[in-house]
Order: sequence, then structure tokens, then C-alpha cells
Amino acid sequence: MFTFIFVTIMRTPNEKAAFVAVPSYNHRPFVEECLRSIFRQTLPPAKLLVIDDGSRDGSAEAIEEVLRDAPFEAELIARENRGLSATLNQALSQADTPFFAYLGSDDLWLPNFLEEQIGLLDVRKEAALAFSHVYVIDGEGDIFDRTDKWAEFADGDMLPTLMTGGIFSSPGVVYRREFLGDAAWNERSKLEDYELYLRLAAKHEFARNTKLLAAWRQHGSNTSDDFALMVEEWLAAQERLRGELPYSDEEFEAFRTKLRYAAARHFNRTGSRRLAARAMWQNRKGASSVTEKALDAIRVAAPRRLFDAQRKRRRDSAKRRYGNISELL
Repeated sequence: MFTFIFVTIMRTPNEKAAFVAVPSYNHRPFVEECLRSIFRQTLPPAKLLVIDDGSRDGSAEAIEEVLRDAPFEAELIARENRGLSATLNQALSQADTPFFAYLGSDDLWLPNFLEEQIGLLDVRKEAALAFSHVYVIDGEGDIFDRTDKWAEFADGDMLPTLMTGGIFSSPGVVYRREFLGDAAWNERSKLEDYELYLRLAAKHEFARNTKLLAAWRQHGSNTSDDFALMVEEWLAAQERLRGELPYSDEEFEAFRTKLRYAAARHFNRTGSRRLAARAMWQNRKGASSVTEKALDAIRVAAPRRLFDAQRKRRRDSAKRRYGNISELL
């Protein structure tokens, strides 16, 4: 393990200060843009800690060079691979500010991200976190989707939405540090955030910002692309926390049925037609109406090429309409 500290600035207590972490792993083509989006924040973080989790593509060297331009205290720790949750807990153990946020090394923040989210938390004193909508970008930074086109997330009580698979994107989140404890992320979990969201939502409200304040990059084989793994882990996390969630066994199972039914639609969109049909039939009680079930059955029966063509048209149209994320930075 080796550690570089590039910028050291004396800090004074600040009730709006944020500790920012960047967990880095094999994202050399994107990490500089990620870090510079943090440098440009209108409300700068109190400290930036980058932990390179055993990258093999030269990311640590690229980060070392970029952090020389950091306009605030910044540190790089490069070590062996331990996984994302362990990396986040390591960063959290060093966070001594009222707010904590992390940004994946291939994602981006718009310049007003911290100012907006910390301003919201400053008003919503009981909220454990603030979340926002985000742009969805490809490897070249072209915007091909926006999460505000997907769903209208709840404000305040997010637990029912989370239980049925409605999850906001992590680049849009700022946490209130005091609610996270010492080791917020379950290091045995296959996905880092969902279990934490459930645990926090069971006790605290979440503050929704309807603005688009970040960019979530989808490229190659992001973990979130393996949707079957995600659904399996959502259900496992719910089971692990069953005793902490304020639901009867009947309510708990009803939520899980709705989650599985909603997941079937995604299986269909990604080409898993048989899996989608089976999941829809087994969890048909999770549909909100007979009409919904009928429409979903038609979608499963429709030729795959129609879905592919429609998806490509939507993406191409969005790229023409929204342009490249660099225009917003």
C-alpha cells in the first residue's frame, strides 16, 4: 500500500462541510473527468479522499497527477483490492464533517451538486440523506437517458418505494454523517447501497431533489447491468433486515411479489423472454391492475427486434436532444 497526500489545507469547523470519497477501480479513461467535476464544485468539499482499490490499469498514477490540481485538501490511498463496500467504510472512518458523499470514479457531478444537496439537508434536518435525479451517459459522455423520465420518486418516506425496487442512483446522494455510524456498508453484500438505503429509510426520511445534478455512466459491464444479480441481492437484503422493517409478514411478502413482478419487465426488455414470462406469471399478484397484466403479456409476446429497434431510436433521439455531458460541466 502507498499513500500520497498532495494538498494539505488547514480546515476550520464548518456546519455545511462535506467529506468526499472517490472509490477507484480500473477507470483510468474516466477518473480525471470525475475528479475535475469535484474540483469545480461551487461549494467545495472540506476534503477529498481517493482510494484506489487495486486497479491494474494505471489509475493510481493518473489520479496522482490530477490531484496536484486539487484546490482543497486531497489524498490518495492506493492499496490491494478489498471491494467497494470495504473501500467506502475505510473512507467513512476518516470522515469528520457533517456530510459525507462518494462518487464512483467513472461518474460525474454537475458544479452545483454539493451546494444543492447540502442546502437541502440544511433545511431538512431530520433527513438521513438527500438524493437527486441524474443524467445517464455512455462511455463518450453522450446523454442517452435521464432518471426523471423513469419514475417520480417519493419524498420523505422512501421505504415502500425501495421495497418494490424503486432505487435512485448513487451519484446523486449526500449523506448526513451522524446517521451512518462507523461501518455503514455491509461488506458481505454483493451490492453496496441497497441494504444501507433500507436500513436508513426504516428510521429516517429521505430528502428528494427533483433537479438533475449528476451523471451516472453506463459502459462495458457495470455491476448494475447484471439485473438478475441485482434482484437477487435486493431480496436477500430485505430478508437480512426483515426484523428491522416495520411490516407484517403479509405486507413484507406483498412488497416482494411486487418487486419480482416489476423485475420481470426489465428481464423482457433485456431479452430474457422466458425468464420474464415465468416471473410475471409466478408474481402476477404484484401487478397493479388487470390492464397492466394484459399489456405486459403483449410485450412479452412481441418480437424481440421491435424492442431493440425502439430502444435504439430512443437512445439516438435522446443523444441528439441532450448532447454531451461536457456541455453542462
